[in-house]
Amino acid sequence: MAKVVSLQQIPTLRELYRRSAIAADPGTDGERRFPFSSTLLDRVSVYRGDITHVQVDAIVNAANTGLLGGGGVDGAIHKAAGPKLLKECRTLSGCPTGEARVTAGYNLPAKHVIHAVGPVYHPRSTRAPLQLAGCYRISLQLAAEHGLKHIAFPSISTGIYGYPIESATHVAFGEVRKFLDTEQAKEFERVIFVVFSAEDEAAYLRLIPQYFPWNDAQAPLSPKSAI
Repeated sequence: MAKVVSLQQIPTLRELYRRSAIAADPGTDGERRFPFSSTLLDRVSVYRGDITHVQVDAIVNAANTGLLGGGGVDGAIHKAAGPKLLKECRTLSGCPTGEARVTAGYNLPAKHVIHAVGPVYHPRSTRAPLQLAGCYRISLQLAAEHGLKHIAFPSISTGIYGYPIESATHVAFGEVRKFLDTEQAKEFERVIFVVFSAEDEAAYLRLIPQYFPWNDAQAPLSPKSAI
């Protein structure tokens, strides 16, 4: 039986700051884009591990437009969930890039899978950032509409789709922070960013203070905060 990682085993940002895993004073590279929120430090996590082991209401799958499985995170989720996931996905008739669909989780510890279709990266594309943002925004909206209280995201589009990890992480953090600041998100208990490699984890932890700062005694908000 696969290892199950419970919500209680995953540290919050508050815990990571206290362990000095995240720099409370990130220096010149850490311009704040959003204001301090003490409550969000207990509602957001960064976790390095296997997303198929995480026991939450929903995990997000970095899917393709056919929703019929593939490589990377997509293939791992389909393998862990079992054949019933593919059977349900066949009834959805695919999903456009930048959008998401919900299924049951079947054999996964997660109750649901939200299949989000990220863009293939191209440095000159103006649509790719908007489509990537849509993956996070729509996934969160679907989770809220279904009454789900916790959701775990992989790093969407940063694998074979080639999106640079730092650029993709800015999009992910920005969309999640904007959503958590809304009334629609008031019932959310936890949003978990799940990364697989140490390199990706380092990028996430380095950028966290720009979106979820440790305290209010820092430099004024960056002009980029509207991004």
